[in-house]
Amino acid sequence: MKQYLELSEHILHNGTRREDRTGTGTIGVFGSQMRFDLSKGFPLLTTKKVPFKLIVSELLWFMKGDTNIKYLLQHNNNIWNEWAFKNWVESPEYQGPDMTNFGLRSLEDEEFNKQYKDEMDNFKQKILHDDEFALKYGDLGNVYGKQWRAWKTTQGETIDQLKNVIDQIKTNPTSRRLIVSAWNPEDVPSMALPPCHTMFQFYVADGKLSCQLYQRSGDMFLGIPFNIASYALLTHLIALECGLEVGDFIHTIGDAHLYVNHLEQIKTQLSREPRELPTIQIDLQNKSIFDLDVEDIKLEGYTPHPAIKAPVAV
Repeated sequence: MKQYLELSEHILHNGTRREDRTGTGTIGVFGSQMRFDLSKGFPLLTTKKVPFKLIVSELLWFMKGDTNIKYLLQHNNNIWNEWAFKNWVESPEYQGPDMTNFGLRSLEDEEFNKQYKDEMDNFKQKILHDDEFALKYGDLGNVYGKQWRAWKTTQGETIDQLKNVIDQIKTNPTSRRLIVSAWNPEDVPSMALPPCHTMFQFYVADGKLSCQLYQRSGDMFLGIPFNIASYALLTHLIALECGLEVGDFIHTIGDAHLYVNHLEQIKTQLSREPRELPTIQIDLQNKSIFDLDVEDIKLEGYTPHPAIKAPVAV
């Protein structure tokens, strides 16, 4: 994972300071690329522990075409909670304590932090146990899963991009059109968070499947490690479905940045020595990849350094 560490260090020392949508502030560079040979190990960071099960459940959520956080919460995955919670606490129906700017205030105000935790716990329970509430406040709009599996056309039809690209890989592997796009300009206003990883393209050569992701914006400390592992896993799954070996994962990033409240964390990570990469085992059991459960995908030989906590900018 030296590619990731080298890019992070480059941004830390050479990035430009800019203000951003969240009010936190970033240091970043524009136009970066990393390449990972997937035959040499699964690219999951070892300089800090990254929760692999969260990556698996999120990717399967995308692949199912789901856009509601209920599935994620059922798998103890909280990484999309803040965006759904924001919709709830800013709605006219919410009658609890003021959660305005909760992403920033919770870092410095102990009383607010306690209120935030209580309100979030209550919100999660309502999503899990109240179907009507979950339908209204658990849905994130037309985010990744919707665009991957049910892109709406101007004629009112839907396109299953992911299944279509698998069919193309099987029948026309030298095609230069093996592309899935999550960036749908018409739907961007209806998304809780416009797609950061906007499109990906597959490439078949010598019996190997490679994937290149274009990501418009990348939070180097929290988000990018998830994105690398997620698309590496997707490449493994599509290769398995198509009877191919894995090749490279190429990660191209537009605005690659470090939030200014993550600088000490990235310095800690850069001070650690990388360890050997893990491998993954995928048990299809005669199933399609679209029918996989979280338990069917296992990580082996993962011995990372301890996790490093950092706040999410919403």
